[in-house]
Amino acid sequence: MEAVVDFLNAFIGEASGFSVTLSLFLVFLGLLYWYSVYPFSVLSRCGIKHPKPVPFLGNIFLFRQGFFSPLSDLIKTHGRICGYYLGRTPVVLVADPDMLRQVMVKDFSSFPNRRTIPFAPKPMSDTLLLLKNDRWKRVRSIVSPSFSGARMKEMVPLINTASDALMNNLNVHAESGEAFDIHRCLGCFTMDVIASVAFATQVDSQNKPDDPFVHHAKMFFSLSFLRPIILFFIAFPFIAAPLARFIPNKKQDQMNQFFINIIQKIIKQREEQPPEQRRRDFLQLILDARTSDEMVSLEHFDTANHADELDHRNQRTQASASDQDSGHPHPQESPVRRPQKKKMTEDEVVGQAFVFLLAGYETSSNTLAFTCYLLALHPECQRRVQEEVDDFFTRHKGLE
Repeated sequence: MEAVVDFLNAFIGEASGFSVTLSLFLVFLGLLYWYSVYPFSVLSRCGIKHPKPVPFLGNIFLFRQGFFSPLSDLIKTHGRICGYYLGRTPVVLVADPDMLRQVMVKDFSSFPNRRTIPFAPKPMSDTLLLLKNDRWKRVRSIVSPSFSGARMKEMVPLINTASDALMNNLNVHAESGEAFDIHRCLGCFTMDVIASVAFATQVDSQNKPDDPFVHHAKMFFSLSFLRPIILFFIAFPFIAAPLARFIPNKKQDQMNQFFINIIQKIIKQREEQPPEQRRRDFLQLILDARTSDEMVSLEHFDTANHADELDHRNQRTQASASDQDSGHPHPQESPVRRPQKKKMTEDEVVGQAFVFLLAGYETSSNTLAFTCYLLALHPECQRRVQEEVDDFFTRHKGLE
């Protein structure tokens, strides 16, 4: 009898332990499922249509072949204001011109920040794409004057050098009479312009595809966010930041260090040169802007205020000159906003040169290639463009 009691007690103990283990396992699965799907109700609650997300990863697999075609399909399927989930992050896609104008101009001061990437390395972490709030406004206020018409004209000779190389290469292809890849030619042209203008580096990427600059730039655009480790970080972002620094990424580290070393070396060279000998490129304009008085106020900074402030400044200058010519001094105006003079750090200078590569290479080369494709399909438009260009240069030479 005692043996039976001992057996029952042991069985109940083991059964109880098994039940606790099973219960905890089921609770864990329930919590894991809740974690995998709970962020995916945000867009629905806001009334924004979107494709059905996959647990943990959202709609990230829509973009295996790039973003252009999937985004176009989303607009056709769900309308001009729709959304998707990039990992666990809800993204609103706006293709309505009136709403875009509202967001990007009228209410821009409410939308300066982009999404946070907690494990972004330098120089990416110091670009305008990832800077936040006052730091973003400060760097933007320094960089913006570098894109005025007069400043951009200073870089035209550098762009013309790359254009001449492009025309020489296109003439070789035209004389051969054989088919060639125009997208590759224009991609090389874009790379040459960016290397020259933003990184003060002269390259001929079409004839020298093994140039170190070309090699490292292409390394960035070959990085894929669909690697298993990246997908893991997207699914569990709360452990990405502490783990990312301990997981080696030789390719990315090599690429980042290459561009950082280039910019640091050039900055040091420029500081040792007399001002009149410094090359007039985007990097030099940023270095000049660090100590310039031409800055935009940081209070309520937005594109509309920026344009208004520059226009107001130009009108005030013209009025002052007119009054002086007529012998009537112009009364002193008190400035509406007082600009803050804060220099960019070296890391921020490197970051803005790097974002020039990110934002300029693929967008420009694809736009140029698609324009050539459309002109080839519509020869009447091609003739009209050629006539307008010939007419412009004829008038330009006449003025000279």
